[in-house]
Amino acid sequence: MANDHELFTEKRQQDEPKVKVERKEGEPTAAFKGASWGALLIGVVAYLVGLFNATMELNEKGYYFAVLVFGLYSAVSLQKAVRDKEEDIPVTGIYYGISWFALIVSISLMVIGLYNAGSITLSEKGFYGMSFVLSLFAVVTIQKNIRDTQRARERD
Repeated sequence: MANDHELFTEKRQQDEPKVKVERKEGEPTAAFKGASWGALLIGVVAYLVGLFNATMELNEKGYYFAVLVFGLYSAVSLQKAVRDKEEDIPVTGIYYGISWFALIVSISLMVIGLYNAGSITLSEKGFYGMSFVLSLFAVVTIQKNIRDTQRARERD
């Protein structure tokens, strides 16, 4: 049985207002940031677990891994270039064009690779495709969240 001091301390802690962390204007919510990181983690881990358990040759696994890494990098690079242009931060035309080209190539490599993969069932192809798309979307969202958080904190 709890003594009077423990009951008093517990009651006092319940009565104290919770400390609310104030979010800056324009900063994404913690829930949105968490959902973005969760989506990236789920997408990448699912993709990699699928690759690890696949019966394909090691060079094929390497191809799909390289396409994932290339896609993630190109998506972040393009998002940054688009955002920089939108905020009147100088971006060279060549960098902007290469960013678009790299993302298009990575998506094309994934589509062509899955289309031509005879050793992968249709359901596996769908699994890899969806994990890839989820990962690309999530990494763009995370980049946006980081940029928005930085901008909101710089305003103060």
